[in-house]
Amino acid sequence: MTFEPTPRAQAPPQGQPEEKLAPIAGRAAGRGTALAILAGFGFAIWLILQLFGPILLPFVAAFGIAYVLHPAAARLARAGLPRGIVAALLMVALIAATLLFALLLYPLILAQISILASRAPVYVGMLRDFANGLMAELQERLGPQFVDSHLRDLVSSQAGAMLSFLVGAITRVIGSGFALFNVLSLVIVTPIVAFYLLRDWPRLIAAIDSWLPRRYAEVIRAQAREVDRILSAWVRGQALCSLLLALYYATALSLVGLDLGLIVGLAAGVLSFIPYVGSITGFVASIALALAQFPTWGGVLRVIAVFVVGQILEGYVIYPRFLGDRVELHAVWVIFALFAGGAAFGFLGVLLAVPAAATIGVLIRFWLRRYMASPFYLELPPETDAEGGKASPSPAKVASHESV
Repeated sequence: MTFEPTPRAQAPPQGQPEEKLAPIAGRAAGRGTALAILAGFGFAIWLILQLFGPILLPFVAAFGIAYVLHPAAARLARAGLPRGIVAALLMVALIAATLLFALLLYPLILAQISILASRAPVYVGMLRDFANGLMAELQERLGPQFVDSHLRDLVSSQAGAMLSFLVGAITRVIGSGFALFNVLSLVIVTPIVAFYLLRDWPRLIAAIDSWLPRRYAEVIRAQAREVDRILSAWVRGQALCSLLLALYYATALSLVGLDLGLIVGLAAGVLSFIPYVGSITGFVASIALALAQFPTWGGVLRVIAVFVVGQILEGYVIYPRFLGDRVELHAVWVIFALFAGGAAFGFLGVLLAVPAAATIGVLIRFWLRRYMASPFYLELPPETDAEGGKASPSPAKVASHESV
């Protein structure tokens, strides 16, 4: 009677006892689950934006209002006031400030729009004359074989048509921008949703915190605090910078005598939340209007001086004071995020672009730190011995590298 040998159990890999295999497998499964949850969460956000994008604007605006007003609400709540009363007082103050702004500036902006509309034919004629003069000069220098009369007529007519379309489009956009305040979703829904979010903000944060996986909760909290630090600094600092620049440009351009200085200055200040776009747009529009309005170069030079002083204030006083180095968002990254968000989801994407850019930036820096602390990055290349073969690094160099 023969006995076959009992098959031996496969030995665990060297350096890993059997009791450690289960935790390793558990960690691998946990990472797979975490990746699946993150992928599902990202897909759900994308699907919601695709399906409900047209109706999400009041809710996103309400969330932004609650986020901006939360620090003030927290300070008042710590002073002893009930959170609901604090939220109601802040929303009433915000609505009153908005109505005051509309009552004070809306008639002035309407007057500026009427001036723009009345002078549009004059601007069209000036642009046509400029195009004709330019084409005549080109014909004189290059010869009639390159620039004929038909091309001159076409350029002059198209230049006038383009300016007429641009003026009409600007007028419609500005008028419809203020008409948005009459839309029911923004006038009624946004303040109500913002009130409830501001009132229940601590409970919402506590509920989200309770959903975090316990193993990674502290890491997630640290990254969320970093996103909040960068985003709050950018939003509040950029809002103050845009407000100050709008007040400066509108006041200064009006003082130098530019007829449309108020509307151009406000537009330049508001657009300054996009790096370089506000100042460049305001400068080009102001110079063009100054050339059409002032008979001498003195008025044009005054307009140029306004923007030179504005750039000095913006670069050396306003931005270092209210933004400084606290905001770790590069200007190129902000511009790309704003244009990408607008291209993907319209105005809603523009509102969500900066929070998404801040979150992605924090996550990239976190994983970059993890990568640079990993053995994959820290491992030294093998040394080459005298015979051309590869040898392992010396213990002294390994110890020196590990100490670094």
